[in-house]
Amino acid sequence: MRTGWWPGRYRVEREVMDEEALEEKSQRIDYSHSQPKLTQRLRNSLTCSATKLKRRVVGFFPLISWLRKYSIRDYGMPDLISGISVGIMHLPQGMAYSLLASLPPVFGLYSSLYPAVVYFFFGTSRHISIGTFTVLSIMVGSVTERLAPDDHFLIKNMTDNSSEIDISARDFERVKIAAATTVLGGVIQMALGLLQFGFVGTYLSEPLVRAYTTGAACHAVVAQLKYIFGVSPTRHNGPLSLIYTLVEVCAMLPETHLATLCVSAVSLLVLIVAKELNNRFRHKLPLPVPVELITIVVATLVSYYANLNSTYEVSVVGEIPSGLSPPGLPDVSIFEKVIVDAFALAIVGYAISISLGKTFALKHGYKVDNSQELLALGLSNAVGGCFQCYSVCASMSRSLVQESAGGKTQMAGVASAVIVLVTILKLGPLFQDLPKAVLAAIVFVNLKGMFKQYSDICTLWRTSKIDLAVWLVTWVSTLLFNMDMGLGASVTFALLTVIFRTQRPRYSILGHLPGTELYLDMETHKEVREVPGITIFRCSATVYFANAELYLDALKQKSGLDITKMLMYKRRQEAKQRRREKRAERRARREAKRQNRALRAASQRGAVFSVEEEAGQWRRSSQERAGHGEEPAWRERENNTVFVMPETPRAPDGQQCTWVYLKGTDPDSATLGSASEELDGDTTTLGSSSNDTPSHDLEGVSLGSLGKWTWDIHSIVLDLSPANFVDTVAIKTLRNIFRDFGEIDIDIYLAGCQAAVVEQLELGGFFSDAISKGRVFATVHDAVLYCLNHRGASSTVTMPNYESTPVGCT
Repeated sequence: MRTGWWPGRYRVEREVMDEEALEEKSQRIDYSHSQPKLTQRLRNSLTCSATKLKRRVVGFFPLISWLRKYSIRDYGMPDLISGISVGIMHLPQGMAYSLLASLPPVFGLYSSLYPAVVYFFFGTSRHISIGTFTVLSIMVGSVTERLAPDDHFLIKNMTDNSSEIDISARDFERVKIAAATTVLGGVIQMALGLLQFGFVGTYLSEPLVRAYTTGAACHAVVAQLKYIFGVSPTRHNGPLSLIYTLVEVCAMLPETHLATLCVSAVSLLVLIVAKELNNRFRHKLPLPVPVELITIVVATLVSYYANLNSTYEVSVVGEIPSGLSPPGLPDVSIFEKVIVDAFALAIVGYAISISLGKTFALKHGYKVDNSQELLALGLSNAVGGCFQCYSVCASMSRSLVQESAGGKTQMAGVASAVIVLVTILKLGPLFQDLPKAVLAAIVFVNLKGMFKQYSDICTLWRTSKIDLAVWLVTWVSTLLFNMDMGLGASVTFALLTVIFRTQRPRYSILGHLPGTELYLDMETHKEVREVPGITIFRCSATVYFANAELYLDALKQKSGLDITKMLMYKRRQEAKQRRREKRAERRARREAKRQNRALRAASQRGAVFSVEEEAGQWRRSSQERAGHGEEPAWRERENNTVFVMPETPRAPDGQQCTWVYLKGTDPDSATLGSASEELDGDTTTLGSSSNDTPSHDLEGVSLGSLGKWTWDIHSIVLDLSPANFVDTVAIKTLRNIFRDFGEIDIDIYLAGCQAAVVEQLELGGFFSDAISKGRVFATVHDAVLYCLNHRGASSTVTMPNYESTPVGCT
């Protein structure tokens, strides 16, 4: 058992837990053998039992789980009152939002009926109200007006040679497009639900959804301006369509229809005042006053008796057919034209519904199933599209009324659907004289809550600049592009911010908090102390291919060791050392050759030749010549470094063979070198002492011996506790860190690795003879204890004397 120690006044009497010790102490579960094979899992999924069948049926029809426990005494009256309140809201909102979808008002009532009934059977939320919603209505309207614009339905009036719009043909085509888009969006939602892809809505963050709905509210306002002012601007599609429409409406303001403007102004004033009174006295009222319904009824009566359409040319709703239309399959040929729009509708509708559903579920203590909600919403849209409905989702305003009015279950949704059904069957034709300006005013007033979301800018400025950037980019892209393109750009930017955050995490050096086993950031905590000789480095994000290089750069900066420059310097020194060895080898070979030649020559003369004796004789002969006034054969250079002498003694004829250079200040102690050495390209300075330095083993070369850098770090602990995975690039980076820092005699250790990370390191071939699992520790504290026990005793740095005893130590 290894015991870690801490320098100071106490020892740590516990085992230092590295990965090898953990494997010895506890048998890790091998999930590859414990989990059944693919064939076994497939066989288990295909087999059926009574328990499994019951669980599947109850999961697919959630109403079974609560309907059998339904108490009429406890839940009946609250659900009935809540359903009537929501049903009254369905009528004006359904007709008003159908204008946003560029459809006749009756199809808004259809969309408030069928989807609510379908959701009753398959939904898991008890409080949301399924039906028309502002954002989805605008998105559907952008599709219908793009594929069926007014220009495609112009007919000529033969009497005055003018052009008119065939409204019946246009509306028929737009209903077909809306129904096909709704069915396709529902199919996409069902497919995602069956594949358990309920988490897709999580990629739409709250700032993104709120900014998107705020931008959609701007589209709704601009779309309703033509009904408010009674003008007929050209419908624009594509990027900047909102700007073009707004500019055209402003240019047509001189042509404002005064009667329509008066109806709009009066409706807006009445609705705003009544809603403010409702909000002010909502605690004293048992139910909110149905202001919108009252406004519609009064406006219809006034329009009917004052003949606003025939006398003042105020645009009215027109014919509303009574009864229900038969179901029919959508036009499949339209699918390829609207697949992008359908996918955007599916995702946005699900995101809004699941956010509302989870809010109410958390408040009332029940659970909402993400995938089942996606499936229920997809069935609502797919079935509703076959009955000529357009895309629906949960409405915030109606859901709040349903919950605040005391609704307990989706029986309230059934009650509201009954109200809508009665209206379609019997009361629909009574609203034929309702001015469209009143419906536009209802849309305006209902958008007030969305416009209040502009206060998010101030809140996000104080809390998160990144979320503020997501909010602004989403809002701007929604305004400048279509709803689908704006959503795509917003999601892309939001994902880029996630990548940016992981690429730019916080890197920190940790220090020990005395008296504990905690290690905290030294920049943010003043009480922590640095562990002498050990650098503890942590990254706040997962290390992967996008930030692996940045991780290495931060490690160099925080540790103060630029390993790249240090290794480059070491490589240059090693290269110089190799060149010195090569030159020494060449000199040795040349010296051996010269000695062999001298020995052969001496053997031929029958005597042994001595360079020292011959040099002395040559000097004496030169001195004698100098005494007789002749030029000496021996000449000492002024720099006292090189002497010239013949290599062999004089021949009998008085001639000499070859010459050599003697290096040094004294010919008696000089070294022998050939004149050809001057031609050696590696030689820089004749007689340089570096060329004569004895060679030493390259394995012994270190930066410390080279003397350029000095440091007091002997170990680096990499805290990988924030990492939840590593990829091949990260594994390669870690392996390079172990190798490079090991070359300068610094040990690297990993700490805090999750089991999944260790498994990925094994699969990536990270561990080897050089890097064993003994380098991986369960906690940072274990790694520090091992470092101090392993190399702390040899450290020349004075260790701190801690007063307190850490947890688990004696």
